[in-house]
Amino acid sequence: MKILHIFKTEPDEVTKTLVSQISLQGENIEFKLYEPQPDYDRLVDIIFESDKVYSWW
Repeated sequence: MKILHIFKTEPDEVTKTLVSQISLQGENIEFKLYEPQPDYDRLVDIIFESDKVYSWW
């Protein structure tokens, strides 16, 4: 199972713990919106390729 995690801001310790537990279910992909010039076209592709998408605001 492909799992995508989209981060608006850098994750805190609680978020990192939750992500690590969720990620045990399958392949983990992280997309960091907070980094300079994120590739939104790539994000759309990854969303459609993923089985689950989690948005962390």
